[in-house]
This record gives sequence, C-alpha cells and structure tokens, in this order.
Amino acid sequence: MLKDIKAQHPKQLVLVLSMHDETLYAARAVRAGASGYVMKQEATENVLIAIHKVLEGEIYLSPRMERRMMQRFAQGGSNASLDPLEALTDRELEIFRLIGRGSGSREIARLLCLSVKTIESHRAHIKEKLNLKNANELVQQAIQMEKDAGSDSASTAA
Repeated sequence: MLKDIKAQHPKQLVLVLSMHDETLYAARAVRAGASGYVMKQEATENVLIAIHKVLEGEIYLSPRMERRMMQRFAQGGSNASLDPLEALTDRELEIFRLIGRGSGSREIARLLCLSVKTIESHRAHIKEKLNLKNANELVQQAIQMEKDAGSDSASTAA
C-alpha cells in the first residue's frame, strides 16, 4: 500500500503507525517511501515527536531503530549482520507470516491471488534464506515467529 501511495503522490509524507515489530518492518517501510515508523505501543508523546519530525522533513525512527540502522551502516550494510528474516523480500515475509498463522499453500495462493506453484517457489526461497531443512522446520519457525510477535505486542502493551 505504501508503494502505491508514493507512486501516486510522490511528495506525500507518510508516517507508519503499526502494531508490528519495528525491527522487522521499520527499515522496509522507509525503503518503500515512509518518512517514519512508530509502533502503536509508543507513548503519545513519542507519536507527537514523530509527527513533528516528519512534518519538518526528517525521518523518524525510534532511538533503538536509529542505533540498529547506524550499526548496519557502519558495518557497510553487509547482510552478514542481518536478522535472517530481514533477508526475506516483502512477499516472502507475507507468506512466512501466513504460514505461521496456519495457512497452507492453497489458501495463501487464494488470499494473495497467486498460483500454488508461485507460493511453493516462495516457500523454497524462504527455506533457503533461513537455512531450514524441510517444510516442517519452515512451519515451526513461522509459528514461533507469530508467537513471538504476539508476545512482544502483549508485553509492550502491559
């Protein structure tokens, strides 16, 4: 959606307010054209700071994400330092999350309006990028990521 907004309105400022973990999505959002990324669990004061920074033409990321991105930059942007999930394309990550929610290849294909063969190809790339041996490991990792994402947002909200 962000890519579509930026394609139709290139000068439009976009600040993403999301329930999803910033370590996985903030850099993706900025690469897609967002001017900032804030998790919904942030204090209202931080959301206001983000809005003001974006309106001033700056990019807003949490201090934690700024440090993380600066470390990556200092290391030459090498993929060696990446969380393996960061190596996944946006589509692969979307499919990985759907697998973690219990969807099979046919259901994912239907939801994303793709062929089952395309989904299977993405699954193979995900397994390769995450160094997983088989489909069972893929499903287990995907389920674990969804559990972790759920507990992260529950613990941050508490």
